[in-house]
Amino acid sequence: MIEGLVRPPAVAGFFYESDKDLLLKRIEWSFLHEVGPGSLPPRNRGSQRESLGYIVPHAGYIYSGPVAAHAYYSLSREKAPETVILIGPNHTGLGAPVSIAPWKEWKTPLGRIPVDREMFEWFVKNSTVVMPDYDAHIQEHSLEVQLPYLQYIYNSGIRILPIVAYDQTPKVAKSLAEDIRKALDEVGRDAMILASSDLNHYDPHEVTLEKDRKAIDAIVSLDPERFFHTIVRENITVCGPIGIMVLMYLARTMTRVKPIILKHATSGDTSGDKSSVVGYLAAQFRLDMA
Repeated sequence: MIEGLVRPPAVAGFFYESDKDLLLKRIEWSFLHEVGPGSLPPRNRGSQRESLGYIVPHAGYIYSGPVAAHAYYSLSREKAPETVILIGPNHTGLGAPVSIAPWKEWKTPLGRIPVDREMFEWFVKNSTVVMPDYDAHIQEHSLEVQLPYLQYIYNSGIRILPIVAYDQTPKVAKSLAEDIRKALDEVGRDAMILASSDLNHYDPHEVTLEKDRKAIDAIVSLDPERFFHTIVRENITVCGPIGIMVLMYLARTMTRVKPIILKHATSGDTSGDKSSVVGYLAAQFRLDMA
């Protein structure tokens, strides 16, 4: 356990470069990659928030970075949120079933990014499912790998709220979605949700494409129970269904939210080895402005 004020990077030098300049080059590589958007994010940000949130993968940048870049390219064109709520899986199994990180800041090779303390305190006092916990977060990569991208497109001015879970059932996702909706209303925060998740794991490329198609069809339906039962029934090894279901539950409480698939690919598309791959999805939960 590492307590204190600042959460140090756990996977710098492993999932992404530990050197600042090399990391910036890797991020830009992911935007310019043939699987990526093909250009760097625009510097002239939009004047409106256009999304409830995004699904974004969380593997090593050389594998999933180009797919993740599609989400961050789209996000860069919107008005910046005040807070980004990060929801991902707990890979280690340590700590509470659903937990929020207590550190006041998170550090990456690109600098520090602050935690939204008002939102944190709301969850500690009021949440029905979330507990503060260091152990669940200290070695977890699913949220950490999103931070350099956020720092790249925003530089500064936003805060994060980091939540991970190893209890990833629809019941828990629905309760977490309700907590988030209440917290945003009571704290008065303009927030964006990033659901950190990879899709199917370690099947051949063509098998993964077919399995992922079934999962994506369920996501687009905005039916979280259908999504969950699909991945269980079809043995689709989605790593992070909790955040996806939270987005789906929240979308069902709103009008005119439309899931848009920005990019779907596998690690075989970036590594060239299609014998055993992981599926990656970038998707936008777009607010219909019409």
